[in-house]
Amino acid sequence: MFTGIVQGLGTITSVRKMAEGSVLAIQTDFELDSPQQGESIAVNGVCLTATAISGHAFTADVSPETLSRSNLGQLGPGSRVNLERALRLSDRLGGHIVSGHIDCTGDVVERRPQKDFTLFTFRIDSRYDRYLIEKGSVAIDGISLTVNSCRRGIFSVAIIPHTLGVTSLGFRKVGDSVNIELDIIGKYVEKMLKAGDDDAQAGNIGDGLNTELLAKYGFV
Repeated sequence: MFTGIVQGLGTITSVRKMAEGSVLAIQTDFELDSPQQGESIAVNGVCLTATAISGHAFTADVSPETLSRSNLGQLGPGSRVNLERALRLSDRLGGHIVSGHIDCTGDVVERRPQKDFTLFTFRIDSRYDRYLIEKGSVAIDGISLTVNSCRRGIFSVAIIPHTLGVTSLGFRKVGDSVNIELDIIGKYVEKMLKAGDDDAQAGNIGDGLNTELLAKYGFV
């Protein structure tokens, strides 16, 4: 579990292709203190298991599923990536709840200065529109951000100078592919509502979302 608060940048030093998947070697801009073999590190928002972790470097296996869902397959030596180590229970939840499981990729369609901020606009498959709301949360390449505006297949975010300077968004340009993780809370709410509809159709409970359904899933 992560927060979407990027701890630093890393550089891909090598990509080794496997029969299926690949192995990434990454050099970090910060020291990986108290390293634990097999710990989780988010790379451009993708939760990966770190192996051979030491000092300022680690390796990670990337599965075929991850390569198909994310932009990690486009990385090569020299690529810069956002990094975040897994959340500890004692940490501040400065961003939002991020699982490290990418829903889809999107494309940068506009990057525009707006006074002290930079406005980025992204295009995604419109089937994901229902998970995006104005002032809601979204993770882009592992960065916790607030949706500025959204319409069919398009949404924008306003980036402050600090975020632009310490994350990969600083060198993103129009046409680049980014990893997108949609707000996990919205996905669970949708699942619960659908479960309520299914139960209602089956005659198990009254109709849709109600106190019985909320109690069933432990909300009341």
